[in-house]
Amino acid sequence: MTQGSETHITIRYADKEILLLGTAHVSKESVEEAAAVVKTEKPDVVCVELDSARYASLTKKESWENLDIIKVIRQGKGFLLLANLVLSGFQRRLGNDLGVKPGEEMRQAVLAAEELGIPYQFCDRELHITLRRAWESCSLWSKCKLFAALISSAFFDEKLSAEDVEKLKHKSELDGVMAELADYLPSVKKTLIDERDHYLAAKIYTAAAGENIRRAAAIVGAGHLGGIAARLEDMGREPGGAPLLTDVSALEQIPPPGFFSKALSWLVPLVIAALIASGFVFSGVQTGVDSLVRWLLWNGSLAALGALAALAHPLAILVSFIGAPIGTISPVLSIGVFSGITQAALRRPRVADAETLSADVASLSGIYKNRITRALLVFFLSSLGGAIGNLITIPTLMKPFFSNFLGTH
Repeated sequence: MTQGSETHITIRYADKEILLLGTAHVSKESVEEAAAVVKTEKPDVVCVELDSARYASLTKKESWENLDIIKVIRQGKGFLLLANLVLSGFQRRLGNDLGVKPGEEMRQAVLAAEELGIPYQFCDRELHITLRRAWESCSLWSKCKLFAALISSAFFDEKLSAEDVEKLKHKSELDGVMAELADYLPSVKKTLIDERDHYLAAKIYTAAAGENIRRAAAIVGAGHLGGIAARLEDMGREPGGAPLLTDVSALEQIPPPGFFSKALSWLVPLVIAALIASGFVFSGVQTGVDSLVRWLLWNGSLAALGALAALAHPLAILVSFIGAPIGTISPVLSIGVFSGITQAALRRPRVADAETLSADVASLSGIYKNRITRALLVFFLSSLGGAIGNLITIPTLMKPFFSNFLGTH
């Protein structure tokens, strides 16, 4: 049986009771409510929408001293780290405007539980798994739209009032936000919302099913409240929660790249090589050389322009120009790997950059100032520039082939 309001839901089945509180992550009211629910209701266990790594970042001074940015870029994780930092910066900007640190309501719930000696559990999936699953679930077009959304969030400077944030806890407002996300990026909505609804519900159900647990309280984002409640209802109707419903091990796996993604990494270099070769074969050496030079210039120049836009070291800009064709032809190397590693090696991040990273990602000027994010920006923008150069060049490389095929010059 379920009862409650827009932000408070109580689910009962058998001898169990689960109290769900929906919060806004930068809301002062939510911070007070989260602590009050734990202190007033005194549940047998408290669940929060966090993983252990994110809780550590809330309770300890965020330490990035051991971050090896060169290793991150070399392993192809540059975009994921940049995306994570941009999203963190976006939340931090909202929190700074409202005087609330993102996730503070979760921290206060845990502190209240510790004060009363109540056990607590982190019930969310690790963030890097969620981001990787979201990325791998995207089509090429969805990835482009995701890029655009991330870039726009970096430039976002609209001020939200406390009233605007509180509105996001109401069902009508949430329904509109979810509908927009589902229309714009359905695969991302599935990973960020639907999958996590299931994951969180399974972890909360398992925590509530523990020995000597009669009442559990769960503090979750308001956007997950309805989805979690619906899944808990399903689990409550099944004996033992039904292993198929509570087993979320599959949601902790990072899916391998799809066939199209794998094929594309080989297809693009093969198409470019084939088109340049066709210029030599069908239209003579001069045309072939012209096609090759045209591709090298477009590909290298736009990669270098991307590095320049990131205010890269001059040598990193030169490496972008030289390395772009190599990164394009190679199915396993990214254009930005060369420039990003060069930038990080020449402008090696300092301890100060690590210490101020969390604050710096909250502004565009901070992203440019910090050597860690500057290296990631060089990696990203040079890769983007090289990719645009390929898109511009491929149609021109096709001209000699089709001219010969159609019998015209």
